[in-house]
Amino acid sequence: MNKKLIEAINISKMYGRGVDTSVTALDKVSLEIHEGEFIAIMGASGSGKSTLMNILGCLDKPTEGTLILDGVEVSKLGDEELAVVRNKKIGFVFQSFNLLARTNALENVELPLLYSDRSNITELARKALQSVSLSDRIHHLPNELSGGQQQRVAIARALVNDPEIVFADEPTGNLDSRSSVEIMSLLQKLNAQGRTIVVVTHEQDIARYAGRIIQIADGKITSDMKNTKRINAEDTISRSPETEVADENR
Repeated sequence: MNKKLIEAINISKMYGRGVDTSVTALDKVSLEIHEGEFIAIMGASGSGKSTLMNILGCLDKPTEGTLILDGVEVSKLGDEELAVVRNKKIGFVFQSFNLLARTNALENVELPLLYSDRSNITELARKALQSVSLSDRIHHLPNELSGGQQQRVAIARALVNDPEIVFADEPTGNLDSRSSVEIMSLLQKLNAQGRTIVVVTHEQDIARYAGRIIQIADGKITSDMKNTKRINAEDTISRSPETEVADENR
């Protein structure tokens, strides 16, 4: 088994105070994530899946329980210490892309490096954009890019610090079906290169591209299984009607 990156032990998260006003978003959740895995965390709206991602990704702290990241307990760290951990070890991709509108693709990808002591931030950003096949779009503003291209910029930004793990929260939620498959193909390729990927989604069609599927409902894990019917996104792209039409027109 590959190196254990994350271990969550009896993680609970409560919002509000008092018996009548508190809400339990997570209830004693335990799981492990190992290096090189591609995991989909599935659940309906309000199931607790995004709360779980926020805690696993050090964006939030649990009310109870222990979180160990790369051998270090991080559940008791302060906000500034967590920010340092996130910047060094974790990359994030969100549904809404979160790109700066007046900043081109290259500059958006450089953002996580601005507070580091690295002198080659432009070179690193260029390489990250190259890894998502956007070398020819580095000077384009977000409004000059398609939704799929904007999400590729966001993925490049998540990769630029060479994180241990990438969390993607509903990464295809704002994309059409073809762009969604293309993004999942990119994530599968990154995973094949050794990158650990965790996708949070409510869509079974997206979860089927992962190697392991964790189901969550009412703040509890209800299922955690290897996906024996995993689909290769490249195969889906090659069979799409758009591809067939393009082939016919060649």
